Amino acid sequence: MNSIQPLKDTNRLPWIDAARGIAIFGIFMVNMPAFNAPYFMYGGEQKYWPSETSNMIQTIIDIFFQASFYTLFSFLFGFGLYMMKERLQEKGYHYRPVLLRRLIVLIAFGAIHAFFIWHGDILFSYGTLGLFLFLFFGRSPKAVLSWAIGLLTLSVVILYLRISPYIGMGVLGGYVNEPAIAQAKQAYGEGSLMEIWEQNLNDWLYSNGSLMSWIFLAGSLIPMFLFGLYFAKKKWLHDPDQFGKPLTVTWGITLALFVVFKAGPHFFEIPEWFKIVTQDSIGGSASALFYMTSVVLLYKKRSTFTTLLKPFTFVGRLSLSNYLLQSIICFFMFYSVGLGFYGEVSPLATLILVLVIYSLQVIASRLWIRSFRYGPFEWLWRSLTYMSLQPMRRSKEREGKASYET
Repeated sequence: MNSIQPLKDTNRLPWIDAARGIAIFGIFMVNMPAFNAPYFMYGGEQKYWPSETSNMIQTIIDIFFQASFYTLFSFLFGFGLYMMKERLQEKGYHYRPVLLRRLIVLIAFGAIHAFFIWHGDILFSYGTLGLFLFLFFGRSPKAVLSWAIGLLTLSVVILYLRISPYIGMGVLGGYVNEPAIAQAKQAYGEGSLMEIWEQNLNDWLYSNGSLMSWIFLAGSLIPMFLFGLYFAKKKWLHDPDQFGKPLTVTWGITLALFVVFKAGPHFFEIPEWFKIVTQDSIGGSASALFYMTSVVLLYKKRSTFTTLLKPFTFVGRLSLSNYLLQSIICFFMFYSVGLGFYGEVSPLATLILVLVIYSLQVIASRLWIRSFRYGPFEWLWRSLTYMSLQPMRRSKEREGKASYET
């Protein structure tokens, strides 16, 4: 066997594309306010955006979007990587070097994105922590599920132990780092390109520069990778008609957890420490699985919901390109080297911008896939993974549907 031939495009699952497209929308809903101002990272959104409308929008984002969609994308990442592994094995190839190259290229994409465009990148983390999946590819579904639940529980315990010394001292939540806010506003809103890049590095190190931050990140991402791996091994998402019962049970359980841990803290008197420990970890993971199973079950009904979900599939098929394009647009829109609107766009305006830009992405994605097999970054990722340039344009003859491996 001299070389590995790229996997052909076959048997795309539209509900997976739709889930990817919804994840890209949800991530954008959280990312744009963080791109626009430093309050998400350093606190102060209620101080700087004190209106009732702004507070309502922030509450909606906290309940329905925050920690729900990067986790959904993490689930899809684990699912897709395992499906690629299976298809390589079916063709008689050694999957390890191919998947390793795939993750290394993703790490490179993430590093460029994080340090030259936006510090809030997630690709670097996916590529780095995705290496742990090699330890689980050969494990049984039961073992994978046990590890997913166990690691998620462990992350909750570690977070509790981390903040427990401060419980009752009145210092949990509400902290506003005014010097960091002023520095970010100066760099992003008025600085040169080099100052923007320096601030990107500072902000990335603030979020990711310690061992504890990586422990918390791993506790969030790896369990969702493993849930995706578990679903792929069980093949629940391959045939929703056959596996409707386990999908419905999962939907009901995760809905209950979503309501209790994600929405509950906004409507009931709950200790601040309990909200910090459980809302994003348990609530975010549960909401991701709830959204995933909701999409599959809606497709299973083959009703008008299928038509409503279809626009998301166009974005989902070009998920990497659309994710990076969103950052490029925000870089130009908010930073001083572009239009320079950093810190000046209200939460309501960012919400409108997300809806407008995402709608344009739906249209552009639909037009793109009529002529091209892959998005530009998907094409580059695929070419580097297989170490050969891939055909970009669609042939005149009717092609099969594209695979869900990317």
